[in-house]
Amino acid sequence: MGMFDNMKDKAGDLVNEHGDKVDEGLDKASEFADEKTGGKYGDKIDQGRDMAGDQLDNLDGQNDDLRDDQQQP
Repeated sequence: MGMFDNMKDKAGDLVNEHGDKVDEGLDKASEFADEKTGGKYGDKIDQGRDMAGDQLDNLDGQNDDLRDDQQQP
């Protein structure tokens, strides 16, 4: 196991433990960026937020840490 494998495991553990806070931070960051651009790049910001969420979910191999916009009520 290499150094980067160990870092990935630790990052996955952190996402698994604090996924709700990470998700909230992603929401706040994307809302901030959308506000600062006047909504001009809302679609791109949403895509970036979704991609970041997907990558964070991939860290622990589960799709349970971050919410999926399609699954929201």
